[in-house]
Parts: sequence; C-alpha cells; structure tokens
Amino acid sequence: MLLGAHESTSGGLHEAFARALADGAEAVQIFTKSSRMWRAKEITSSDAQVFRTRSAETALPCAVHASYLVNLGSEPGDLREKSVAAFTDELARADLLGIPSLVVHPGSNPDTKRGLRNVAEALDRVFAAHKGLCKVLLETAAGQGSCLGSRFEELRSIRDLSRSPDRVAVCLDTCHVFAAGYDIATERGLESTLERFDEVLGIQSIKAFHLNDSVKPLGSRVDRHEHVCKGEIGTIAFRELVNDERFRDVPGFLEIPPEGNRACLVRLRKLRTKRIAKAPRRVARGRAAQ
Repeated sequence: MLLGAHESTSGGLHEAFARALADGAEAVQIFTKSSRMWRAKEITSSDAQVFRTRSAETALPCAVHASYLVNLGSEPGDLREKSVAAFTDELARADLLGIPSLVVHPGSNPDTKRGLRNVAEALDRVFAAHKGLCKVLLETAAGQGSCLGSRFEELRSIRDLSRSPDRVAVCLDTCHVFAAGYDIATERGLESTLERFDEVLGIQSIKAFHLNDSVKPLGSRVDRHEHVCKGEIGTIAFRELVNDERFRDVPGFLEIPPEGNRACLVRLRKLRTKRIAKAPRRVARGRAAQ
C-alpha cells in the first residue's frame, strides 16, 4: 500500500506536497477549499499550473476530500441544492488540478432507502453538470445518527442506482467500518470483512483507504479517530492491509492531527517491511459488477 496522509494546504494548495515529503508520505490527501464553508476561493490557472508542476515533480498520488457540509442524501430544499452545487464545484476543481479521486461522505437521511436514492440522484446531477475524469469515492460511514453508507450494501445500492456507476468507487475508512460493526481487529475478522466487501462491491472498487484507528469499541457507531495501532483496532488490521498485494498501488491516508503523521507513517512502514512470513493469501476476484 502507498502510505500517505491528509496534509494542510496553508500557503497554497501545492504546499501540501512539501509537507507530505517532510512527513515521509508516499501519497497525499487535501481539501481544495475550506471543509466547513460553502464559499470557495477560486483556483486560478496559475494556481493549477503550480500545483500540477509540483505534483509531477514529487510523483505523489493525490486525492481530494470534499467539504463536510455536503449532504447528497438530503431531501429537496436549500441544503440539497447547495450540496449539489458545492460538490459539482469540488469535482471541477479536482479535474482542474489533475487529481483523479474525490472522497465524499455519502450524507445522511433518517429514511435510509430514500436517502440512498437521493445520493444516487444527486450524483447523476453532478455528473451531468461536469463530465470530467475525476472519480467519486464514497467513504464508508461509522453509522452515527442517520448517516448513510455504514453497510457495504448501502454503498452498492448507491452505485447501482446511479446512471454512471463507472464513476463511483469506494474509500474504506478503517475506523468507520470498525465502528459500524465490522470486526477488523482480528486476522479472521478482517479477512471475513474483505470477503464480504468483495461479494457486495468487488474488491477492485476500493480506490483509497483512510487508515485510522478507533477511540471507541467495535460497533459503537461513533466516529473518533486514533493514531494507527494505538486504539481499539490495534496492530493486526494495519499490518495485514499494508501488506495485502491487492492494495499494492492503492493509497492509504492518515486522518489525524498533522503533528502525528510522521510517527504513524514510520509505524506503518515498519509493519510493511516486517511482514510475517506466511503462505500468500488468495487474491479474491471481484464477483460484483464493476
């Protein structure tokens, strides 16, 4: 796995690359705008050129995380229109910068069935408004409140309901799936979870990971990130994931306060280079439609 981190873009979007290199990262995730505001500063052609140049120089794979305000699962109204407009802009910004992946929380709705349909319909509107190359990665949810996407079947429903399923993939957050009740803390539990994911969505649809340990216990449905190997998940899941041949070229991003990035990346690299010798795991083939 390519070991990366979410980095600050203070001073310019391109500055994230320098911070990633200083942390020893092999990939970088950023916000291209404030994660807590609807308004976004324009990315000028000069900004985009500097970013693309720095991206090429460092050769670090990059992904964008969408604003936390976006709720594609919301019902018709002001929030929904703002969410669709903001997410369309996020997708256009990613394409302007040449970034191939945009991670988004599916959203929330107390009526799960309607909410999933709303997400798919919102994605259709976004894709119709912007026909770029960037792929949308639906992030697995912890299951807090009425959040959508805590079950793999829910993500599959969104993809199936969308008219452009080829533009929809998945970002698997380790803290979130654990909080949602998937026991990845043991080797058997992790293998069972990935087998279930493969059955429902196809393992190839995982295009990024968020490598976060969990402050809260299994099935808590509470999203609280901890430094890798220091929380309720522990070491086994991270050791297995970073050494899994299926994810050799998939980026895994830390999402913790940036001052912890360097230590966590060192920890993950040690797990990757000191893998336990054993028979190679069978590489599963996606059984779900891609």
